[in-house]
Amino acid sequence: MHAALCYTEEIKKSRYCDPKAKKWPCAPGRQYYGRGPLQLTWNYNYGPCGRANRFDGLKNPDIVARNRVVAWKAALWFWMKNVRPVVGRGFEPTIRAINGALECNGKNPGAVKARVDFYKGYCKRFGVAPGPNLTC
Repeated sequence: MHAALCYTEEIKKSRYCDPKAKKWPCAPGRQYYGRGPLQLTWNYNYGPCGRANRFDGLKNPDIVARNRVVAWKAALWFWMKNVRPVVGRGFEPTIRAINGALECNGKNPGAVKARVDFYKGYCKRFGVAPGPNLTC
């Protein structure tokens, strides 16, 4: 079975700094790679997530990997803001909400297939149908 929710930091790290996000500027020397259960990424997520959860996400993004309470608050913040609004539309919109920019529209079909297979496996374990609209 896939080892989900076991990494506190992204394996293939990248800086994930969007200079166009003027409201949430990248702090010098900081990187906004994936951390926590849902792998929070990008300065434009760390900034507002930190504000909502009372930590400085831009200056201290590492706290999401080091503090399990902050990690789960960050995951729930991202879920409620980006994923929950699309849950009823099938699995495909959740892929887009979480990692669509890197995976959808033919960018990484292997990753999409792995996600869908993982999802189907859990649906089978719970005895529920995965429904339509699975891939992006």
